[in-house]
Amino acid sequence: MGSEELSRRERRVLEAVIRSYVETAEPAGSRTLSRRFGLGVSPATIRNTMSDLEEKGFLFHPHTSAGRVPTNKAYRAYVDALIGLPPVAQTESERLAEELTARNTGSPIETILRRAAQTLGVLTQELGVALGPRLDHSVLRRLELVRVSSERLLMVLTLEGGVVRTVFVEVSGELPDSAVGAVTAVLNDRLAGLTLGEIRSSLSSRLRDASADPTSAELLNIFVQEGEQLFDGALPLDGHHVVLGAATVLAEQPEFSAADSMRRLLALTETPQALGDAIRKRVHPPGISITIGAEHDDPRLEDFTVVTAEYRVGSLAGVIGVIGPTRMPYDKVISLVSHTSRLLSDLLE
Repeated sequence: MGSEELSRRERRVLEAVIRSYVETAEPAGSRTLSRRFGLGVSPATIRNTMSDLEEKGFLFHPHTSAGRVPTNKAYRAYVDALIGLPPVAQTESERLAEELTARNTGSPIETILRRAAQTLGVLTQELGVALGPRLDHSVLRRLELVRVSSERLLMVLTLEGGVVRTVFVEVSGELPDSAVGAVTAVLNDRLAGLTLGEIRSSLSSRLRDASADPTSAELLNIFVQEGEQLFDGALPLDGHHVVLGAATVLAEQPEFSAADSMRRLLALTETPQALGDAIRKRVHPPGISITIGAEHDDPRLEDFTVVTAEYRVGSLAGVIGVIGPTRMPYDKVISLVSHTSRLLSDLLE
């Protein structure tokens, strides 16, 4: 049963219970709801409605409390049909823009994603998370070899959508410019138009029969022998790479006051690869993706809600969002995640 099978009164009471529990982390009682939310009916009527909602699986009694708490089913009905999304506050929008455009050293995409995850986590009071774009699926448009020193070249990869990655190539002794130019031409001829994943898996076989003079052959052989590792270096932000904000923000919430809950939270942050895989599976573009509690395939996430949105870098896509307890201010979180994804797309474009 979904929210479409609830009466108007049941919808209003359910929304009030959720709002009360999100704000206070305390079970909601009928008198509290009547006093705070102006539902227009008596506490007795609210109490009967809450009993009906409990029978339908939207509420439950924690321990011996007289109040009730929303179930995962209630949160799903709320985000699917009951929620109203507020505009992002100007101060929050300005802070996000300021953090994302601040000057930093290092890779621009990696720096921007780290700042986005950290700032989003602070603004939502959840654990910010970002996944890099799936560069393994991106197409190589052009490759350049640039001399840095007598024993080092810089390989510059220009990918579809204008994304640029760089990798250092170590060489033994200084090579003439003619050899560097000749190998650059061979690499572009054999590799341009392929995805980085295809290049990594088949580079040596694509280059073995390439003809070259002895000086060029020495450099070409480096790519034959070490190509997979070199192109691995071009993928530090492949789609499974996860950037996390500060877990301490989330640790302050009452759900994590118990030691076992804290251990589950820390376990998530210590296995970023698995976390990235779980998030990728639940993303359904376009728009916001919300996965609540038991909806996760990964049992380690059954106490959490994950709210994510895609951002775009040319034709590539990454993920930005937050992880938190199922008790979260969904309206604010959804608005901020959506807004951040648009900021990221605009900035990275």
